[in-house]
Amino acid sequence: GPRVRFGPSPTGFLHLGGLRTALYNYIFAKKHQGTFILRVEDTDQNRVVPGAAEGIEDMLDWAGIPPDESPGRGGPAGPYVQSQRLELYGRAGAALLASGAAYRCFCSPQRLQLLRRDALRRQQTPRYDNRCRHLTAAEVAQKLSQGLDCVIRFRLERGVQPFQDLVYGWNKHEVAEVEGDPVILKGDGFPTYHLANVVDDHHMGITHVLRGTEWLASTSKHLLLYKALGWEPPQFGHLPLLLNKDGGKLSKRQGDIFLERFAHDGFLPEALLDIVTNCGSGFAEKQMGRTLEELISQFEVGRITTHSALLDLEALPEFNRIHLTRHIENQGLRQKLVRELQGLVELVYGDQQVDPDVLEKEYVERVLLLRKGHISLLKNLVSSDYSYLWVRPSVSRQQLQTISAEVDKIGKLVLGLLTRPAAALTVEELNRDLRSVQKQTRDTKYSSMMQLLRLALSGQQHGPSVAEMMVTLGAEEVCGRIHRALSS
Repeated sequence: GPRVRFGPSPTGFLHLGGLRTALYNYIFAKKHQGTFILRVEDTDQNRVVPGAAEGIEDMLDWAGIPPDESPGRGGPAGPYVQSQRLELYGRAGAALLASGAAYRCFCSPQRLQLLRRDALRRQQTPRYDNRCRHLTAAEVAQKLSQGLDCVIRFRLERGVQPFQDLVYGWNKHEVAEVEGDPVILKGDGFPTYHLANVVDDHHMGITHVLRGTEWLASTSKHLLLYKALGWEPPQFGHLPLLLNKDGGKLSKRQGDIFLERFAHDGFLPEALLDIVTNCGSGFAEKQMGRTLEELISQFEVGRITTHSALLDLEALPEFNRIHLTRHIENQGLRQKLVRELQGLVELVYGDQQVDPDVLEKEYVERVLLLRKGHISLLKNLVSSDYSYLWVRPSVSRQQLQTISAEVDKIGKLVLGLLTRPAAALTVEELNRDLRSVQKQTRDTKYSSMMQLLRLALSGQQHGPSVAEMMVTLGAEEVCGRIHRALSS
């Protein structure tokens, strides 16, 4: 089967763009019984953030798309961290020097800076002028004997071969005409991206490279490196950019595209996988609510379109509502939600004397089943609107009497409704029954009666409809609350 890789830099948290690249690689691997590899690309040591690599692997696990081979799991093609593979890059650099495909460059940072400033002043794209390409063997030997610092550059030749991109079709970029020879090994022995990704993809047996479209223009350069090293290149597929729905870049500034934040806010990983593939194409039709299994079975790499993927994060709660509903309907997944909700209730209402009955599994599970489809996040159920579910009100009879003098009569009639033999409570039936109760009072308006019942049941002036509250609380709990209010 194919071998694909996701190669993030450990410079921070995993964000939605990275998740999408990882996800397409994962789906492609699973669709074709292949292997999904996580490789940490940490050759820019100045930017490495301690713990970031572990964080990225943790978030892939959280998202349900764990790698088959990785720094954490190991595997046959390790190490899976580039800074531990320097010897391989050194060997490739030496081979390229020996064949004349690469050369040593002794230009000082000051000279490169001047070239750059000069180009910008003439409004040209800065590029290295390939000066050291023309040094003789004797000149190189002399500079080395003087102990001068050097880097290794790759000679870009004209006449690149076109390649067929899995997404963009036939492509070629005459790199030699627009850029100078690129550095492939720095003075400290660390490779640049161009060399490292070619060497690692070769040694790790990568068959397909699915990566962001920002690398499309470099692919011709990478193919020249494969050719110079005498290696068979993988197939490339470039994924269109993931943008805000207004077409701007996703902002990392507010931290609102990092997976950690979505996990912390209680979004289901499935909702994130669904939304980033929904806008990213690769499927026959657009539909919300796809599970990972469905994503794998429906995916076709040829269906990925080349135009940018626009991400509408305002739609995420709706995606989450659909996936949360599916979790609630599934008995196994529902048990996990019950435990999570019990934990949330204790967290939010722990200091308000939550009655142990209220945390019973059956009660919590019934609340979930009844509110399914109405909530987009589990934590909506511990918002103040729903506090009546978890905290029993302390309402005095006097408070109720200020709303209606007929408090006893109303209480008895409502208790009567609820003690009928095993009536399945439904909102429709209760609404009808409550109308008829009001007709049996002398002079209590329907709105006052509802205000009175809402207060007795929740201690609040606002919230869901009374009938809805009664259904969610259940007959037994409603009777208990009315009895307590009448006798207080």
